[in-house]
Amino acid sequence: MTPAVLGLVLGASVAHALWNIAAKSVSGKGYAFVLAYHGLSAILLAPIAVWLIASGAHDLNVALVGAAVLSAVFHIAYSVSLQSGYDHAPLGVVYPTARGVGPVITIIIAVLFLGERPSGPETIGAFVVLAGIAVVTVRPRAVGGVAASGGGQLGGGVRLGGGQLGGGVRLGGGHATGSHGFGRGLAWGGLIGVFIASYTLWDDFSVNHISDSPLLYFAVSEACVGLIMALGIVTIPGGAARRADFRSILAGHKRALVTVAILSPLAYLLVLFAMQQAPVSLVAPVRETSIIVGTLLAWWFFGEKNIGMKLLGAVVVVAGIGLIAPG
Repeated sequence: MTPAVLGLVLGASVAHALWNIAAKSVSGKGYAFVLAYHGLSAILLAPIAVWLIASGAHDLNVALVGAAVLSAVFHIAYSVSLQSGYDHAPLGVVYPTARGVGPVITIIIAVLFLGERPSGPETIGAFVVLAGIAVVTVRPRAVGGVAASGGGQLGGGVRLGGGQLGGGVRLGGGHATGSHGFGRGLAWGGLIGVFIASYTLWDDFSVNHISDSPLLYFAVSEACVGLIMALGIVTIPGGAARRADFRSILAGHKRALVTVAILSPLAYLLVLFAMQQAPVSLVAPVRETSIIVGTLLAWWFFGEKNIGMKLLGAVVVVAGIGLIAPG
């Protein structure tokens, strides 16, 4: 991974962490907030997409639209499963499992089936990055075996009020980490990790083989997410309450909405551009450094505890990136 591509991915990590901090201010309105910020992102990207098509720089064809629709389905499935996972299992199990399983699956599939061949140091570096992330996300248990992750906090504590977690759906409350809760957490985390790998691998394929414009591809995908979720808010049970949440967000959470609608697509667009220039088996783990940035920001802004573990994890991640970067 060249320094320029590494810069793209690390820039994406910072943007991702910042929009999650903004999302912290919105709670209890997960579906509506996801719809609101995806919809606003689609509106902001629409003029750029129209210009790209009208200028003849890129074509809007059936293949691109089909790819964008499938990408939207993967991203929505990820968001919904993430929210459900945090509602039914301990965050301290679900979160590190999901964020670890996703990149690991991506690396394995990319190497075994997509013909990617990262060097030995790069491969070691990728797994060192994941190990550092695990150090940051694993939280100490309180006395009596209850996880210290109450209140739905991000690893070291960023509470996501809505939106996607690398995508930002609101994290649920704390759960006892008994054997039953641990098993549920592993199951939900594994499922979420599968969706993370699915949209990562599909988007990597799309921007390298279907569309040479990550910007146009992502703009169409965002529009598809907005349309599908808007249909859902009208047709699925509980739609009236979600519509009320949507109106509440538009009225009382404008700053968070605009911040996330700008920074979330910026973060993922940088990742898409990076995936055109570097193996997805390396981009996938490095982009998870957003967890490090987010937890350090949570300590700085919100007084989160366990900063020693966070710094240790950050050092491990930097060491892993050091192995990846020379390539």
